[in-house]
Amino acid sequence: MVFDVMTFLFPLVFFLVFFLILAMFIVTFVRSIRTWHSNNQSPRLTVLATVVAKRQNVTHHDRPIGGDASGAHGFSTTYDTSYYVTFQVESGDRMEFHVPGNEYGLLAEGDAGRLSFQGTRYLSFERNRAC
Repeated sequence: MVFDVMTFLFPLVFFLVFFLILAMFIVTFVRSIRTWHSNNQSPRLTVLATVVAKRQNVTHHDRPIGGDASGAHGFSTTYDTSYYVTFQVESGDRMEFHVPGNEYGLLAEGDAGRLSFQGTRYLSFERNRAC
């Protein structure tokens, strides 16, 4: 009796978990496509803005590496850094954008200039130059 229940229950749970994970991937993919499409349909805007904050998000990934002759295994750790800058526009609204690392390093809090963006997509920031 117990064997029959387990024989029926395991495939059912396996397929439920499989379809749940598959559904999560599909939802994530659809959201990404929707955001991409929405950004492409949005106008490209350039506004006066000031850099009010900067932040970094560092994630690490431990990946197993091969073992030695004794069978011991180790891990290789890699780090990924995402860069974000918050801009305040003339109306007082604040917007945070994911920016490339090379531009992140050139920006400082308090910098004023012209922010160009399209939807939620950062395009560029051109700092006002002092005469």
